[in-house]
Amino acid sequence: MKKLVFLLAAVLVVAAAQAQLNPVSWKFTSKKISAKVYEIHMTAVMDNGWHLYSQTQPADAISIPTKFSFTGNPLVKLEGAVKEVGKMEKFHDASLGASANQYSKTVNFVQKITLKAAAKTNISGTVTYQTCDDKQCLPPKKVPFKVDLG
Repeated sequence: MKKLVFLLAAVLVVAAAQAQLNPVSWKFTSKKISAKVYEIHMTAVMDNGWHLYSQTQPADAISIPTKFSFTGNPLVKLEGAVKEVGKMEKFHDASLGASANQYSKTVNFVQKITLKAAAKTNISGTVTYQTCDDKQCLPPKKVPFKVDLG
């Protein structure tokens, strides 16, 4: 019985430690470019040794790419795709036969938007991403965001 209790306690401690592990922090801001044009900056900062995957991955990738989903807003028009600003690393693991496009330390994702009317509004959505270090990959995580405009 003591072994069972100890095993259960050990499993719970490991699960709690995994649940608290959060090696990526996000910052969401807007930058006014002109009267009705803004850039939304979605910046990820990774702890040392951790990396985040690009939105585009090679054909042999097994990692989950970063994805942005924006909530519809009739006052806002998205201009093009989300751009990545940072030092992309092209990684290949010969033992797994897999490649990845990834970022370490920091990456800035930028979405250009235009307001359809001169009004105060916001843009919101979620970012879904996966992060790994050289020993483990964490399950994909979804982070909501909301940025004020105007």
